[in-house]
Amino acid sequence: MRQPLGRRSLLLGTGALLVGTTACSATSRTASGPSPSESPPPSRPSPLPTTTAWQPDRGDVDPAVKLRAAQVVEAIGAWPAGQGSTAAARRRVAALGAAPSLVDRAGPLRPDADEAALQVIEAQYGGILADTASVMVVCRQWTPGHTGGTTVDVRLSRARPRWDVTALHPGRPGAAVAPLPAAARQVLDSPRIGLPPAAEADVRSGHIHPTVLRALLRLAGTYRMDITVFRSGHPLYVFGTDRPSDHPPGRAFDVWRIDGHRVVDPATPRRLTEAFMRDAAAAGSYNVGGPIQLSGGATAHQFFTDDTHHDHVHVGFAG
Repeated sequence: MRQPLGRRSLLLGTGALLVGTTACSATSRTASGPSPSESPPPSRPSPLPTTTAWQPDRGDVDPAVKLRAAQVVEAIGAWPAGQGSTAAARRRVAALGAAPSLVDRAGPLRPDADEAALQVIEAQYGGILADTASVMVVCRQWTPGHTGGTTVDVRLSRARPRWDVTALHPGRPGAAVAPLPAAARQVLDSPRIGLPPAAEADVRSGHIHPTVLRALLRLAGTYRMDITVFRSGHPLYVFGTDRPSDHPPGRAFDVWRIDGHRVVDPATPRRLTEAFMRDAAAAGSYNVGGPIQLSGGATAHQFFTDDTHHDHVHVGFAG
């Protein structure tokens, strides 16, 4: 560390006064801008943000399956400087006891920069059965000079001593379109609708049905919502069945946090979740799923609950 100039003069004695004066003159020139013969210092990219490893909630039906899915995505999508290679990513995945070949199916999360940081925003069930599961890992990723991210449909099978990741299906929202409908612009601009990268890209792509956009804006008049998924990164079929899901056509959305309360958290007031589910139905949804089995509804099956929807509220719309 450079010492103050006055202290240098004292240490060096009077014979160094001329040197000290010269140094001060040089400092003054630098402070007022580089001389014509000097080049400005090269700009350095901002450091990547500090992230934390994702942890499941105490209210999760099976915390281990979610944790396993999130750990594999974190291992692929984040790496220190100098480790931005496919081979290094395969080694990180292998260290978890997972198949290194998963790296080849990670889409936009695959290493293509010198370093990267990744934050899992939420891990939500796409489906969970006795021996198989889908976990949608919603994440944001940073590389030098770029911010991105996606939602990955992570497929798992039950194994011992832990769940085994068998496949990765990253979301592919498609290119943005212009001009966007007014409702889409309003959803993007709303501070009361939290959108992760893949969900935001879905809205920008123009693939979200107008009824969904209008319902979001109506609900945002009462609640602050954090969306997990619209279409990108969601299974094509209702998990474990051959029935097409409403998500891929852009006719559904999932909410994992309401007014700052996680749906999966046992401490979240039941009345808040119930009110949101009923208001979603009033906004036009024919199919509202969540952690609570509600009575009433326009049809016998308008409200439903199961293990898959224990951690979010699903809001679906007819075609």
